[in-house]
Amino acid sequence: MQDLELTEFFPYQVRIFYRSVSDSVANIYAAKFNLSVSEWRIMAVLGSSDMFSASELVARSSLGKVNVSRAIKGLKAAGYARRDIDFEDKRRAVVRLTAEGRQVLATLIPLVKAREAELLEGLEPHEQQLLLGLMQKVKHNADRIIVDSRDTPR
Repeated sequence: MQDLELTEFFPYQVRIFYRSVSDSVANIYAAKFNLSVSEWRIMAVLGSSDMFSASELVARSSLGKVNVSRAIKGLKAAGYARRDIDFEDKRRAVVRLTAEGRQVLATLIPLVKAREAELLEGLEPHEQQLLLGLMQKVKHNADRIIVDSRDTPR
């Protein structure tokens, strides 16, 4: 049997990297506005457009349906979002930020952008681009593996 040193295993390192980066940003929105990671992510997505359906939020946030549903419920309870019937398609419900939600997002954006700069501190612009490019390559490989594994009978 082969040995596995967990701390040197790439998927484990990615998970540790993700938690550190995510937690450093979460310190901002959780402390200031008591938002969860999912609530913050949904607010950020909603900030890019006037409204989205729940299924569009799932696709754009990389969150599952249950997490999106809980995030919407939490944002509604806090008064940061509301659910409306789409004016163009009465069968479709859409979620949008309230005025208070837009103000919270406007307060948070410069703070999380500053944290992003702190996280990337010490990396030259070309190193930042290289890092993003390498991350995209690994994501592409992972996506391909997922598709291939669905196509392969077990």
